[in-house]
Amino acid sequence: MSKSYVQIDPRDNIIVAVHNLEKGTRVNIAGESLDLQEDIKGKHKFALYDFVIGDEIHMYGVLIGKAVQPIKKGCAITIENVKHASAQFNDKTEKFVWTAPDASKFKGRTFNGYHRADGNVGTENHWLVIPLVFCENRNVDVLEGALAEVLGYETKKDFAVDTSKLIEKYKAGATSEELYTTPIITTREEMSKNRVFPNVDGIKFLKHDGGCGGIRQDAEVLCNLLAGYINHPNVAGATVFSLGCQNAQVEMLQKAIANKNSNFSKPVHYIEQQKSESERKLIEEAVKHTFVGLVEANKIERKPAPLSKLVLGLECGGSDGFSGISANPALGYASDLLVALGGAPVLAEFPELNGVEQELITRCEKEEDAKKFASLMRSYSAAAVAVGSGFENNPSPGNIKDGLITDAMKSAGAAKKGGTSPVVEVLDYAESVTKSGLNLLCTPGNDVESTTGLAGSGCNVIVFTTGLGTPTGNPIAPVLKMSSNTHLYEKMNDIIDINAGTVITGEDTIESMGEKVLEHIIKVASGEVAAKANIKGQNDFIPWKRGISL
Repeated sequence: MSKSYVQIDPRDNIIVAVHNLEKGTRVNIAGESLDLQEDIKGKHKFALYDFVIGDEIHMYGVLIGKAVQPIKKGCAITIENVKHASAQFNDKTEKFVWTAPDASKFKGRTFNGYHRADGNVGTENHWLVIPLVFCENRNVDVLEGALAEVLGYETKKDFAVDTSKLIEKYKAGATSEELYTTPIITTREEMSKNRVFPNVDGIKFLKHDGGCGGIRQDAEVLCNLLAGYINHPNVAGATVFSLGCQNAQVEMLQKAIANKNSNFSKPVHYIEQQKSESERKLIEEAVKHTFVGLVEANKIERKPAPLSKLVLGLECGGSDGFSGISANPALGYASDLLVALGGAPVLAEFPELNGVEQELITRCEKEEDAKKFASLMRSYSAAAVAVGSGFENNPSPGNIKDGLITDAMKSAGAAKKGGTSPVVEVLDYAESVTKSGLNLLCTPGNDVESTTGLAGSGCNVIVFTTGLGTPTGNPIAPVLKMSSNTHLYEKMNDIIDINAGTVITGEDTIESMGEKVLEHIIKVASGEVAAKANIKGQNDFIPWKRGISL
């Protein structure tokens, strides 16, 4: 794609500037010849034709806005002259025929994962510590302090400072010079080599601000989400703190777990503070239960598993004008490859599917899923409008600055992560993935709330495309960051795993980049390569609270 400008779809009447283009530059594209009437920044768009007020603006082959001012061909498309608009949709599906990509290169390939009793396979092996209510967050902190660092699981820093070495030297009579030359820094990698339980990747502490004070539905949704985390293939077991009087009762969580998995057999220890004789006894019990749980979890070892056991979360955040033409379609091709191999990609962020609803509805295999998707989109949109907002307010200042000026434009590019395969099931928030093939999951566009939801529905790997950069991760599922441009990859290499900027420069095609993405996923799923979010200790966890507070 090493061009100065590109028309993404032959139906588009605006053109993407790949590089900064000066006023007067001659453009020849789609049978049209024009001179740019002003400077156009890279990632931004310019008009292919003259537009009058009310004219429809198309990009990615779909309606993304309407002109609110006259726009001459060769002039920039901006938030001043174009406003959000998206196509209407219905819930009727049509016959959809899909041609799968050639996945022969990956046929018979495996990854080394953790096999669970229910047949699912994890890419990591974690023990969870969960509060059912925010009142128990302090006890979670105490348990973390008692276990994490001493067992080799530093959770908040890239390194640990061992001041005890200086104290030992000082007591032994060391000189100031000897103290200065004593090494006291231990990196995360070094700590992991000295873990007491080498087959356990982490103890994850999932603090939150829910469980009580909201409507009962909030407690139910929270328990469904936590049940998804406990049932997750990357999790060996859990320690659950309960106060006792909160809305999110232990029985509610247990029922949610049983609904997700009737054959659930993992160890889960419930510790209720209002039944404990003291806080000290509570913590002592929690430490011992967790330690014994880790002993059992450590007995599980990685073994080969087919790629069909991968459940791949598809996420984007900090998007730019290149996201929809490099990183997202490349991830979409990897998604299609995984579908062809029997795996299950999951496309979320429903506010960022605004404008491409009809395409996704057409791809639904079952009419009931088409209706469910249409209903979820309409109710979500209405809820946003009811609080004085709407999908049109979705693009962030960063999005707009980097060329994504309407929600439909952003959405059309974001949807490319889902590839071209049929939709096998539509899931509401916290519902579990049970079918191979492309799933749609209702989550908000908020990065962390969405990745939290993807993991809660069973994604054992998440790929997160970005054009501006983000450090976010997830406690139980590795989150791989994929840059849309090489400049970002070089600037933020410590947090970006994969560079799709080579698509923009022409070194890769969408297809070759998609194959590279799948190769990287396999290595991470096997524990051969660590996600940089894991290395940085990014354990972001924010449940989506959909109701009001009482």
